Amino acid sequence: MSEELQNVQKKFHDEVVTIKTLQEAEQLKVKYLGRTGIVSELMKVIPKLPVGDRASYGKQINSLKDEISRILTEHIDKLSIGKKPAGKREVFDPTLPGKMYNPGKKHPITQTIEDIKDVFSRLGFEVAYGPEVELEYYNFDALNIPSDHPSRTDFDTFYIKDDILLRSQTSTVQIRIMEKQKPPIRIIAPGIVYRPDTVDARHSFMFHQVEGLLVDEGVSFADLKGTLNQFIKSYFGKNIEMRLRPSFFPFTEPSAEVDISCSLCSGKGCSVCSYSGWVEILGAGMVDPNVFEAVHYDAEKYTGFAFGLGVERVTMLKYGINDIRLFYENDLRFLSQF
Repeated sequence: MSEELQNVQKKFHDEVVTIKTLQEAEQLKVKYLGRTGIVSELMKVIPKLPVGDRASYGKQINSLKDEISRILTEHIDKLSIGKKPAGKREVFDPTLPGKMYNPGKKHPITQTIEDIKDVFSRLGFEVAYGPEVELEYYNFDALNIPSDHPSRTDFDTFYIKDDILLRSQTSTVQIRIMEKQKPPIRIIAPGIVYRPDTVDARHSFMFHQVEGLLVDEGVSFADLKGTLNQFIKSYFGKNIEMRLRPSFFPFTEPSAEVDISCSLCSGKGCSVCSYSGWVEILGAGMVDPNVFEAVHYDAEKYTGFAFGLGVERVTMLKYGINDIRLFYENDLRFLSQF
């Protein structure tokens, strides 16, 4: 730093230590950093310097300016603490009630996912995650979904490129886990999935799923039924009944749709359950041997089951919510109920 700037720096430090009031600090700020202050006057010298010296001198002035500004700001902040407008004083009434603050709450979807994770963690399942932008291989090929399956069209899947898409199911995570890990495997995979559905009271182009997978030696359909029954009674209540209906999924064989007795009418029949007394909540089945072949598992040695449920649907059933769009509108009148 040039001798002239060093002298200014020293003079400033000598003056700043004598500041006692906020007014003195403001006056010193104007003296050094004001439009006609000392630093501004120093800047006017730059055009008169040789071209080769201007950049270095300008850099030194900016450094000095930053230092002065920082020190003055610190002093002003310290002197401002506890200052009140003239003529006013704080009145404290100890008889007044304390201020009430509304505590924040978790979103009902977040609460449901945590509840599901809690149930399955007690059953020995670990939580696994995967990418939302996926390769077509993980979303379809490795899950035994053939190239001519309707779900692979643009009407049912968001494609980014020919082989890159927004995952339409969290089943992709089970493939990624099995590629990296040998049995036994016991995981659930919560996450967001995307499908180009028309938004209405029951559908959304984005929603949440929880995929479950268990692979080991000697796993049977009875293990699947027992696991799901334990989850349903833990989450919905001990009085809720479960039934399985034969179904088809490319990645499980045999497959089943899982229904529960309607929690709103206790199985007697209402508009929510279409007066059948039952409501479908998830799909499940034994892992297809073709899926094991894709991840190089010995299908003669290992068996397993998988299931998938929609988080929004489960939440709607538990709390009697009739419109999925309520979850995404951020209306505090709705969200504060949970």
